[in-house]
Amino acid sequence: MYKAVVFFDLDGTLFDNEKNVSDENVAAINELRANNILPVISTGRNIFEIQYVIDATGINSLVSANGSYVQYEGKKLKAEKISDDVIEEILAFAKQQGDVISFYNNKEFALTFENDMTKVNYRLLRLTPHVDPDFYKHNEVNFLNVFNYDKDKLYQDKFKGKLSLVRNNPRCLDTMKWGVSKQTGIQALMKKLNLGDIPSYAFGDQMNDLQMFSEVKFPIAMGNGVPEVKEKASFVTKSNINGGIVNGLKHYGLID
Repeated sequence: MYKAVVFFDLDGTLFDNEKNVSDENVAAINELRANNILPVISTGRNIFEIQYVIDATGINSLVSANGSYVQYEGKKLKAEKISDDVIEEILAFAKQQGDVISFYNNKEFALTFENDMTKVNYRLLRLTPHVDPDFYKHNEVNFLNVFNYDKDKLYQDKFKGKLSLVRNNPRCLDTMKWGVSKQTGIQALMKKLNLGDIPSYAFGDQMNDLQMFSEVKFPIAMGNGVPEVKEKASFVTKSNINGGIVNGLKHYGLID
């Protein structure tokens, strides 16, 4: 039985500003394991995007795609499928707006088309996209991105009750089945593993971490986090590039 569980967001949290996990953070994760504490990655990213993180940290328990795909030690626990009908509805609406949609599952992704916004986004994420507007017709889709800068409310109002949309970076909206979030992904993992009675912690910095913070006993905001996340935190640690992970873990006595 684990003594505790710790959920780590990636961008702006476990990552440094070059999208890598520092040696200091890898050592802290190894110390957690030695202390019989379960480390879990909880991210808006999909699993295929972060294999290098899994390799570097040894963490293979994930709440990925904002709760749309959950696995424990490499084995699938839960996957949310967005129906073709809903996909076709948002594709038609995005076409009216001139917006790109990207389709994701745990293994791959594709775009409806490319533009300057997508090129910047995937260059920063170290991914090489391909265009396949019919991807959803021959692949399961767990998660979408909708590319725009300022249409949050427009899409949220249009797809209320069908899709949950949250901005995770300036260029796109993370898009899940209605009601799916990091919180529901954490609930699924905790229930499957029977971890409800142990202390739970989470590190995060952005708006898509707010629901995750609602699910754990000790939410920890990064010093570089947005104000809304800091307001909901039980502790605000240092920034992601100034030892924030280690400082937060030490604050709660999870590592020495």
